[in-house]
Amino acid sequence: MMNFLVFCCVVLPFVVGATLYCVQSNSLRTTLVPVTVLVMAMAAVGLGAGGPFHMEARHFLGLPLDGLFTLLDFVLLFYILVLGWNLRSRLVMGMTALQMIGLMYLKGVLAGHDPLITGFAPDGLSLIMVIIISVVGGLITIYGLGYMDIHEEHQHLRTSRQPRFFAIILCFLGAMNGLVLCNNMSWMFFFWEVTTLCSFFLISHDNTEEARKNAFRALWMNVLGGLAFVSAMLFIQKTLGTLSMEIVLQKMTALDIKSTAMLLPFAFLCLAAFTKSAQVPFESWLCGAMVAPTPVSALLHSATMVKAGTYLLLRMAPAFADTTMSTIVALFGAFTFVGTCMLAVSQSNAKKILAYSTIANLGLIITCVGINTAASMVAATMIIVYHSVSKGLLFMCVGSIEQRIGSRDIEDMRGLYNVMPRTATITAIGIFTMLLPPFGMLIGKWMAIEAIARATQAMTPILFFIALGSAFTVFFWARWAGILISSANLHEYPTSGLQRPTVLFALRTLCGVALLFSFLSPMVLKDFIGPSVAGVYARLNLRAEGFIPGAGFTGVEEYSWIYLLFIVLALGAWLAWRVTRRVPEKAHSLPYFSGLAVKQGNEIGFRGPMNVFEPARVSNYYLPQYFGEEKITRAVDVISTAFLIVLVGGLL
Repeated sequence: MMNFLVFCCVVLPFVVGATLYCVQSNSLRTTLVPVTVLVMAMAAVGLGAGGPFHMEARHFLGLPLDGLFTLLDFVLLFYILVLGWNLRSRLVMGMTALQMIGLMYLKGVLAGHDPLITGFAPDGLSLIMVIIISVVGGLITIYGLGYMDIHEEHQHLRTSRQPRFFAIILCFLGAMNGLVLCNNMSWMFFFWEVTTLCSFFLISHDNTEEARKNAFRALWMNVLGGLAFVSAMLFIQKTLGTLSMEIVLQKMTALDIKSTAMLLPFAFLCLAAFTKSAQVPFESWLCGAMVAPTPVSALLHSATMVKAGTYLLLRMAPAFADTTMSTIVALFGAFTFVGTCMLAVSQSNAKKILAYSTIANLGLIITCVGINTAASMVAATMIIVYHSVSKGLLFMCVGSIEQRIGSRDIEDMRGLYNVMPRTATITAIGIFTMLLPPFGMLIGKWMAIEAIARATQAMTPILFFIALGSAFTVFFWARWAGILISSANLHEYPTSGLQRPTVLFALRTLCGVALLFSFLSPMVLKDFIGPSVAGVYARLNLRAEGFIPGAGFTGVEEYSWIYLLFIVLALGAWLAWRVTRRVPEKAHSLPYFSGLAVKQGNEIGFRGPMNVFEPARVSNYYLPQYFGEEKITRAVDVISTAFLIVLVGGLL
């Protein structure tokens, strides 16, 4: 049964993607995509319900899987090498060639005496990730069906690119599922590089000069991460004699003293994860990816790509626990968190705000990895779950708003409720789930702060970074939410058609999931996330103080107040809505402009010089003179580069 479920999550998306690409039929696409998404989601839930398992998976269609993956690795790298040649990039070609040489040495020399490795051995974290990828990623894919129709109408394309687009999207989802389920690191590397290639194609989908430029940046940065991954595999194979993640963790956690040679490959894995998760100084590729169609942005930020890096670190974290390297990782993540939160403050572009917020939250997860206690791992997993849902929802909302009003600037979203009441409400809910108690993201962040505070005194600077970054977070989220719920409609929005049913379905469903999961967060924590982390620590014979239910961390009784707070919040929202609905139209007044306020059509303004109508303009504070990208980006990148030099260079 497990074989079939793994096939549905990993292989089926590739098969359907190839079919969509070869048979370019609109009716086939609108049928196959939802069916495939449904099958993947059901298979993922089935895997999660079954719990951790081992699956040997020696052969596929009569072919030895290890040899097949080796062949696929070289074919994939050769394709990237050709791609680098076409792009005239010596950097991409050089790093790809080094990867190929490293793999040749790994497979031809070092791996000769490697015992057979269990192909798939997912733990609780892996199964959580599979559900996120398949459910959240699946809803984003369904959203894309309606979104891309309008997107291509605006571009006036003669030939639709949707067959290629959805083929890559499905391959992306299949590769992510394969990555998190694999136990063999060389198999994982194949899926790792598939996500790199898919992101390149998706970012450059519109084929504009800006899209090609940003896709190239994403390619070379992630190829650098792939080179770091290959380097890590070489050192792990040399020092530990295996590429089985399960055995590597068992050997490393059994060591009382971890030498520099033992820690070096994990420093390379950290570098690979930082590039994939767009941590500073690699954040520019993810910010540049915002030129892609919104389903791509939503996938990259929520269910795929950037979560691959944090997943890798969470899986391998016990191997470098209680080391100086772990502390450096925590400091690096905390600095990324506060630095990108500061950058988000200066943005009015909604996608830029979401991008920097994503990088910041990934930094918070990496901070938890560096703290490296069971409590911090629970907090990190909690943040991954709730961030994936809320951020995917917000990106889809921004895409829908942009198609309706022709802008992604949050200042242009004033009075949006009068034009798009459903989408404006869902967007506000999405922001509240990122900002307010008792929603899951804030609980996860609170747990992270608690885990850091319970660590040693050396973590005091980290706690300061997290507290400061959290204050900036409240600033930019509250500003956006205030604009959305304001009643002022100072200008007229352009008219357009209704949203597609698939778009509304995806928005409503993911909004419902965000609310339901937050309401059930005590149960999710106690019965789902807690046991997953506990199982990892038990399997590795590690102690988990402050984590086991009853020790004051994950008992449901600790969070029973959440249900009461939700009831109070719901009643307050309902009463506010009732009161607002009862306000008569005549009670609304125009903004005061020294008695000169007038309304021309649907626009509000005043009579200016020469009796000329001047439309009113309002704006929030963005403080670009203090937090603008041109002001602090260079400093953030320099400091983060210094962290990386200390992390990797200190072990060489």
